[in-house]
Amino acid sequence: MYFPNPRQKRRTVTAFLLPSLIGVVVFCLVPIIVSLAYSFLDYDVLRPLSDALFVGLQNYKQLFSSDEMPKALWHTFQYILYYMPLVMVLALVEASLLNRAFRGNGVYRVIFYTPVITSWVAAAVVWKWLLSGKFSPINQFFALFGITAPTWLADPNWAMFGISMAAVWKDCGYFALLFLAAMKNIDRSYYEAADIDGARWYQKFFRITLPLISPTVFLLLVTTLIGSFQVFDSVQVMMSGLPTQATTVMMERIYTYAFKSYQMGTAAAWSWILFLIILVFTILQFRLQKKWVNYDV
Repeated sequence: MYFPNPRQKRRTVTAFLLPSLIGVVVFCLVPIIVSLAYSFLDYDVLRPLSDALFVGLQNYKQLFSSDEMPKALWHTFQYILYYMPLVMVLALVEASLLNRAFRGNGVYRVIFYTPVITSWVAAAVVWKWLLSGKFSPINQFFALFGITAPTWLADPNWAMFGISMAAVWKDCGYFALLFLAAMKNIDRSYYEAADIDGARWYQKFFRITLPLISPTVFLLLVTTLIGSFQVFDSVQVMMSGLPTQATTVMMERIYTYAFKSYQMGTAAAWSWILFLIILVFTILQFRLQKKWVNYDV
């Protein structure tokens, strides 16, 4: 739309952007500022705000002096170490297979993507049943081969791995779809030249495919790491009624303090610590991507 008058153009642009800006301010910026203020208060949400006491950095000191923070951080990192390599590698394999021309390719794409559109709560309930004790379906399958599988969710050493397996099953199709889209954009002439030179399939993958889809890999690494630090729903549903000492992640602590203990100041302090951790890792990823991400296609 053309506006000969600059003032009229500014008014029109402002009118279109104002509803979105109001939403961003009311539902994003204001809660962020309020949560930062809460982190310096001893505030119980069941009492009037006027009863809140300013305690300064006491909430942060209390977190770092307790053993909750190291445990929650370690469990969160456990989830990341299990989940991210598995989902990235399996999605790359899946995308590479789906990138080939074979009969029923479209049907397999739908099948692999179906878990993505499944409700996390429903998926977590199913996986809780699959991993529930030594008589669970998965353990019975291992028993056919004489393998004694762990009790998964009830075992502190395997609980987080069980949750990670469910997350990989749920998200793998989404990653594979993005990888597949990136692979489809690669010029076939690269592979034709590699075939003439006698390159093997793994050489083509590591020398052509992987470097050319590295921007997509980087995007998924950033978004996945941010999402992994905020893992909550799968832990909350799958560990319901089970010992949770081995799965107390950061978001679970925030939820517990805010909506079970009603200690909003402590919960806000937890959330800001989590924000700073995510910020540090995101900045680190952007610094390191200059060494391996290839944008020159």
